[in-house]
Amino acid sequence: MKKPRKITILGSTGSVGESTLSLLDFAAARGESEVEIEALTANRNVQGLAEQARKFRPKFVAVADETKLDDLRAAVSGLDVEIGAGPSAIEEAASRDAEWVMAAIVGAAGLRPTLKAAARGADIALANKECLVCAGELLMKTIKDAGGNLLPVDSEHNAIFQVFDFDRPNRISRLILTASGGPFRMATKEEMAVKTPAEAVAHPNWDMGAKISVDSATMMNKGLELIEADHIFPVSHEQIEILVHPQSVIHSMVEYVDGSVLAQLGTPDMRTPIASTLAWPDRMPSPSEKLDFAKASKLTFEAPDLERFPALRLARQAVSAGGPIPAALNAANEISVAAFLEGRVKFLDIAAITEQVMEQTGRDSGPGALSNLDDVIEVDGRARKWAEEIVAAKAAA
Repeated sequence: MKKPRKITILGSTGSVGESTLSLLDFAAARGESEVEIEALTANRNVQGLAEQARKFRPKFVAVADETKLDDLRAAVSGLDVEIGAGPSAIEEAASRDAEWVMAAIVGAAGLRPTLKAAARGADIALANKECLVCAGELLMKTIKDAGGNLLPVDSEHNAIFQVFDFDRPNRISRLILTASGGPFRMATKEEMAVKTPAEAVAHPNWDMGAKISVDSATMMNKGLELIEADHIFPVSHEQIEILVHPQSVIHSMVEYVDGSVLAQLGTPDMRTPIASTLAWPDRMPSPSEKLDFAKASKLTFEAPDLERFPALRLARQAVSAGGPIPAALNAANEISVAAFLEGRVKFLDIAAITEQVMEQTGRDSGPGALSNLDDVIEVDGRARKWAEEIVAAKAAA
């Protein structure tokens, strides 16, 4: 990076946030960059946030849980840092003067602060799937109107971003999102029916949080990425395909009309796509393990099984329907995944609950686009309520 940047990390104590800070630490040790951290935020992890504040000296820190304000004040005592707690404090962090904002708050909770950052023209490094899934048209319009850029952090979208010809999108025939297949790639439906949360979060390649790991196990993560890609890239959703690639070496591909296929490759380390967005449009060093082609000599591919992984079918239906359906899919999936992790429903119930909520949303809502944040929040809240009711009924059965 050729000039100092003011940056903010929304969700700094999560895996993506910690990886971002480790990159900054690595670059600073090599004299490669000079960065001023404007704000760091966490959900409830006061001690982790305080440790980051002591090391990286941000101007502002905040926790989403407003009951943790006194704990945060005590934890950062003696530091020259402003503090806040509650959703409004997270929005304040997003609104502060930073040129680059890492949007890494998991779930729909990241939507409002991400829009706040986008509205003032910041470059948004987006690691939150739900922002685009729930409110893709709104977010993309906000970024465009404010003059900022969306820099995708998901390894798949980042891979496409690096090789996509935005000047000639009409010369692209298809996008290929690769998927590891998750921990249950070879499992039968009967085996998946009795899988535990511990088994679902044991991803074979990536080190991720519990919710994202379960999404990988159901392959809903790839379904959400399909919806995201439809918003990020100027192609139709019919041109976006999903391909299982267990080695997670090729992170995604772009096929052009002449038959050329451009792919971005690398080891499965989130610091690589984060570095790409952090230094964009330049490049920066990363401590990620470099790809050894001799060791990675065998790369295999297979079509996804929509029967065993119905989440992919649901996502395809959602992106085709548009309107409130993607937001309903996302909300229902969040509720059902949380219920699974709590032991209240079974693994296969996740997709079944999501499908029921999508069908109910389709019956009760019109097909129109969600043009403002209030519309998104209304659909999200209604879908969550329906999903909770279904979960309660299953748990009581």
